[in-house]
Amino acid sequence: MRKFLAIFIKDTLLRFTSPIEWLFFLIMPIIFTLAIGGGTGAPADNRVRLYVVDEANTTLSAALIDTLQGSTAVQPILKEKSDALADLDSRKVSSVLLLPAGFTYDSLESGASQVELRVLPNSTNGLVAQQGVQAAISRVGSSVQIANASVQQAESLKPFASAQERQAYFTSALSAAQEELGSAPVRIQDSRGSTPDRIEYDPRANSAIGQMLTWVFIPLIGLSAMFALERQLGTLKRVLTTPTTKATYLAGTVLGQLITALVQMGLLILFSILVMKLNWGKSPLAVLMVLVSSILAAASLGVMLGTLVKSEGQANGLSIMVGMVMAMMGGCWYPIELFPLAIRTAVKVLPTTWAMQGLLDIVVRGQGVSGIWLETVVLLSFALLFFVIGVWRFKYE
Repeated sequence: MRKFLAIFIKDTLLRFTSPIEWLFFLIMPIIFTLAIGGGTGAPADNRVRLYVVDEANTTLSAALIDTLQGSTAVQPILKEKSDALADLDSRKVSSVLLLPAGFTYDSLESGASQVELRVLPNSTNGLVAQQGVQAAISRVGSSVQIANASVQQAESLKPFASAQERQAYFTSALSAAQEELGSAPVRIQDSRGSTPDRIEYDPRANSAIGQMLTWVFIPLIGLSAMFALERQLGTLKRVLTTPTTKATYLAGTVLGQLITALVQMGLLILFSILVMKLNWGKSPLAVLMVLVSSILAAASLGVMLGTLVKSEGQANGLSIMVGMVMAMMGGCWYPIELFPLAIRTAVKVLPTTWAMQGLLDIVVRGQGVSGIWLETVVLLSFALLFFVIGVWRFKYE
């Protein structure tokens, strides 16, 4: 145990000698996670922006703006007239809707009510805004037409005693019409096929898991550079002159990197829970099984590559290249379901494929220990194979 601890302290000090290491340990994974995952928070509103200048401040103007808020085509944004027109002139917005002071139900009833819509010429967004405004006005105007028809029908049966009585009846009929229109049944039914989508893609989950594996695997594979450097400096030979076997030295190195990588993964998982609101399932044991087996596979691969390279520079280049290729082909950057069947079959020889599948089974599909045991066994098999080859080919000069 003392030997393992000494090796762990030595490797940790060597790794974090430069402050730049912290950039790759935590900061860069978070930045790439947010960038590839499309950020956090609610989905962006893709409707066309429509600036609305409400100079009327009446019940009718409020009703029209509320109707526009429910539109799937335009997004109404209240603005002062000067600011709205200035943004229109500078082409920051494609359309501005002006609601004048006389925009009331009385003016609408008499046919004297008008609104002004200013749009940029030859603007597709302006055309969308125009159609959205027309649809909203038509919906608001429908209740007025219904109320007017009701007033005329009532007046034909019994004339109103006064204008006030007529106005009161109109207001009551308008309120009833708006309520009925608001509760009108949907005439179009949306029917969706029952065929399940073969691509289970969650941008946040794929981004968080994929970037975590990418930025953890590359330094672990980079163990090869540390071995190459210690061979060049002669420190590896001096270590092995002590009562320390090759297997003990390599096992201590791998276990030390296991602890460091678990800390890094734990911080990134905590970030994904707090910021990206990911649910890492109800089985911490399943998560730990996949994480530990993934780390062991990557670190053992670094041990094996360390026996094949001759210099630190060669090891650094090879570890980055291998790590990037394994991440890309293993589905860490894109859903693996997007690849052709032949490639999806071929990449099963990569540890990243099984690590990504296991963690997605937990986060996206809600699997527990029984759902990820195969991925764990495969990753541990990779780790054993790479470690045995590394011990067999290990040399200290």
